[in-house]
Amino acid sequence: MFSYLEEIFTFIFGACIGSFLNVCIYRIPVSKSIIRPRSMCLNCGATIRFYDNIPIVSYLWLKGKCRHCGATISIRYPLVEIMSGLLALCIYLKYGVTPQAIIYFAFIAVLVVITFIDIDHRIIPDVISLPGIPIFFAASLSLPTITYLDSLLGILAGGGILYLVAFIYNLLTKKEGMGGGDIKLLAMIGALIGWKGVFFTIFVSSAVGALSGMALMLLTRQNMKLAIPFGPFLAVGAIVYIFLGPPLLNIYFNIFG
Repeated sequence: MFSYLEEIFTFIFGACIGSFLNVCIYRIPVSKSIIRPRSMCLNCGATIRFYDNIPIVSYLWLKGKCRHCGATISIRYPLVEIMSGLLALCIYLKYGVTPQAIIYFAFIAVLVVITFIDIDHRIIPDVISLPGIPIFFAASLSLPTITYLDSLLGILAGGGILYLVAFIYNLLTKKEGMGGGDIKLLAMIGALIGWKGVFFTIFVSSAVGALSGMALMLLTRQNMKLAIPFGPFLAVGAIVYIFLGPPLLNIYFNIFG
């Protein structure tokens, strides 16, 4: 019984963090403070009261509309809250209440913000990724599964590999194929999960990205020039590594090593 209560509390905690992540997703790209002013309706500008800002519940209670003007509220808001709650629950179930769990959840929360900003604006803000490199390098020192050398190599490999890909692509096509934001993002990812995590992330993100791109082209009937941001796929690859990466790598090396 107590375990179920812990899991429910963890989900609620994650959903509340997700509500804050929604604020970050909207405000960071337009250089607004994530602290003030209070949340308001994007249509009429009315301040949202605390009882209308309860994660998931308020959206359902208001039927997805602003109490003041009746404007539709994007379904993304409760979806981000649900996603954040589920990710927090998954972290709790795998790592318990430990410093490792806190670090990984904070890292995943940053990746969620980056994912939706990249989807909306095709950018990965330096204000997130650049400070994230030293912050997550320092955080990695508290993790039992990675050494400081693994982290340093992860930063170098993460930034270096995508920079090399971008350089070669530009050399061959005279076009920009990989944004600088992706390079900094992978360096940030490498800072926390190390060089093995970087290669795992690149493999998973490339596979998921290719499959998603083909599916999207079939659905929209657009050509191969369809632009898809790569940041969300890097985020997916890194999150998969946190939950499944080490055991999958062990299986791979046992078979092919």
